[in-house]
Amino acid sequence: MFRLRAVCPFSWRVFHSRPIGCEPLIIQMNKCTDEEQIFDFIERNKAILSEQQVGCAFNMLWKLQKQKTSLVKNVEYVRDHPQFLTLHNLAMNKYKLMNDDTLVNVLYITQQFVGEDFDPLVEALVTESWRRLERFDIKLLSEFSSCLAEQHLYFSPLMGKIADIVHRNLETTQDLSSLSVLMVNISSLISQHFQEQLVNKTELLFDTMDSSEVDFAKRIVQFLRNVRYRYQPLLERCNNVFLSNVDHLDLDSISKILSLHKFLQFNSFKFIMVAKKKLTEMIPLLNHPASFVKLFVALGPIAGPEEKKQLKSTMLLMAEELTGEQALAVLGALENMESRNSHLIKRVASVLYKHLDNYKPLELLKITQALTFLHFQSKEFFVKLGELLLSYLKISFIPTEMSFLVCAISMLPSPHLDEVGISRIEAVLPQCDLNKLTSFSASVLRWIQYDQLHLDSNTGKQLKLLQKLDHYSHQRLQHINSFDLLWKELKSLKGDVFSESLIEEMIAAFQRFRDEINYINVAEIAYFISKTNYLSTLLLDRLASVAVQQIEKIHPFTIFAIILPFSVLNYDPPQRDEFLETCMQHLKSYLGMFDPLMLVFLGFSLATLEYFPEDLLKAIFNIKFLARLDSQLEGIGGMNRTQQQIYKMLAEVLGGINCVKASVLTPYYHTVDFECALDKRKKPLPYGSHNITLGQRPEMPWESNTEIVGSRLPPGAERIALEFLDSKAFCRNIPHIKGKSAMKKRHLEILGYRVIQISQFEWNSMALSTKDARMDYLRERIFGEVKS
Repeated sequence: MFRLRAVCPFSWRVFHSRPIGCEPLIIQMNKCTDEEQIFDFIERNKAILSEQQVGCAFNMLWKLQKQKTSLVKNVEYVRDHPQFLTLHNLAMNKYKLMNDDTLVNVLYITQQFVGEDFDPLVEALVTESWRRLERFDIKLLSEFSSCLAEQHLYFSPLMGKIADIVHRNLETTQDLSSLSVLMVNISSLISQHFQEQLVNKTELLFDTMDSSEVDFAKRIVQFLRNVRYRYQPLLERCNNVFLSNVDHLDLDSISKILSLHKFLQFNSFKFIMVAKKKLTEMIPLLNHPASFVKLFVALGPIAGPEEKKQLKSTMLLMAEELTGEQALAVLGALENMESRNSHLIKRVASVLYKHLDNYKPLELLKITQALTFLHFQSKEFFVKLGELLLSYLKISFIPTEMSFLVCAISMLPSPHLDEVGISRIEAVLPQCDLNKLTSFSASVLRWIQYDQLHLDSNTGKQLKLLQKLDHYSHQRLQHINSFDLLWKELKSLKGDVFSESLIEEMIAAFQRFRDEINYINVAEIAYFISKTNYLSTLLLDRLASVAVQQIEKIHPFTIFAIILPFSVLNYDPPQRDEFLETCMQHLKSYLGMFDPLMLVFLGFSLATLEYFPEDLLKAIFNIKFLARLDSQLEGIGGMNRTQQQIYKMLAEVLGGINCVKASVLTPYYHTVDFECALDKRKKPLPYGSHNITLGQRPEMPWESNTEIVGSRLPPGAERIALEFLDSKAFCRNIPHIKGKSAMKKRHLEILGYRVIQISQFEWNSMALSTKDARMDYLRERIFGEVKS
């Protein structure tokens, strides 16, 4: 006891005198210019280094790393140096003495050096930080949350505790920079209500930030992407920050912003144009695969023809140097570019093949989707890919992972799923949400269709599995007892992935909660409903009512999404005029701020509803706007297989290929699937030799060898437009033609056409199951009396 008393006063004096002794050592460390000098310093002073000096040593090592370019960083050298181990052990012995800032800083730096490997120091620092968590200020809390995020601990109890602290202190929080970091890191754990609180707080604090600080704006958009919330007001404000700082954006930043905008379906013509210009200037400056791949991925989908040619030719030269990760990124870009450069696709595929064993299930799905879309053919590649997918499926037990694998298998040239695979799917069904259930259903349906096409009668087990999937999906919808839960499950899905019976259940669920549709969610729900192709007058009337009553709270740029289902489904609500006029008045002062294509789509949607506001027409039909539109327009797709089949039959029916034109561009720029002309005796009139080749897009009217129709016909002759209408031209629940096709028919008739619309249901019916029956059908529609 006496010894203890004797030691304590001495220890107390030493503890209080430390700062005086610390300063010279820290000054010495700050003078070090490379890692070797720091390591020599650690070796000489390891016996006397305090926790503050240990923290300073970590700081210096990381500071030197940050000063290096990515090509000369030597993290592995530092991590494997004997004196780094000495520093590591010193931190293990002294971490409990460190102050809060030093503790979290040492944790962050240690993670940068040790990577994702297990490390006892990282574990000890996380545990100690957890113990101190309640006293961390928001800045330190954000830094600690980022450390957890690097360990992928997004769903951990510790991240949940951080979310709780943020929630409790949100009202007094004033630091948006730190809050935006926390928002991204806790986004997987927050409720709908908490999400709205965070968005509101962000809007309140937005103007407190320096507009030259781009990172906080990127984090806000990242948060919206994580929670799948396309909140237009915040997206617009963040986009303005990006535009005002575009000169300071590097390749990584531009690439990230474009990716986030694409996911959120946020279109900013201005940002795309400035990003395109800046990225194009980088093409000759980047010659290392790592940086050029980033450029290829970012610029490829938005580049013009010449830039695309440059990108592809350069990538072709460095394709063999790509890593597995880089090859996957390039493949994704080629898919987005809809590339048909078979040489480059084969080169990239050969790199993918080398690394195929190293890819995760989601990456294998991306490879399968992209190569299928790009029409890549290689039996050896797809056999190995199929074997790999099946082997993963046999050991996987995570529903999300299994849904990726099953989806990829269903896309293979010869998809096959054995009894083991089917039983594994059945085993996880009770754990699946609607997203996974619909993914499994779509995959199984592809199998069944493939087997039927190839006359394989062994579809019984697949049909039973499809019935089970439908049963679990119905149960899931029926047991949802709140609108927030319903919308959380549905908003990540495409409206057209549901089976006929399931979509009725989904619409019924929406109708149960229709009173909870308000100004906050009306645009997202309207957009979702427009994708279902299901006409529910009850829901559409509610959308119109919310728009009329709460218009002042709705962001003008979301009005297009609200109008869309009425246009797509060809439906007028009871208060049609009031609804459309209210929407248009709210938009009036913002028309000049719309992207050109978005404004055209808005005009098109209103035109399908036979509503033509003067302000909108003036905004579109002026030279300045049309010049902006011209720079944004893409090319048009070609004919599908059914259209090509009809084209050949029409040529036979009409007496030759010179009597029918495909993909005709009319005055006012409608594209007609097929056109023919009959004289007054119902005899086909031949055309010149300007038909397009099957599968090619029609040339636009500003291209040199295009003849726009409209030339005079002989007296008594008639011009006929034949349109093939697939299932997307009709509502799913009733045979009600949608707005786009109805308007097109009206316009073509005004232009003098007799319009023949051929429904997919009619064309593929049992009555027209033979070629002769189809030929007779075409003759009757073309030469017979016009049916009303």
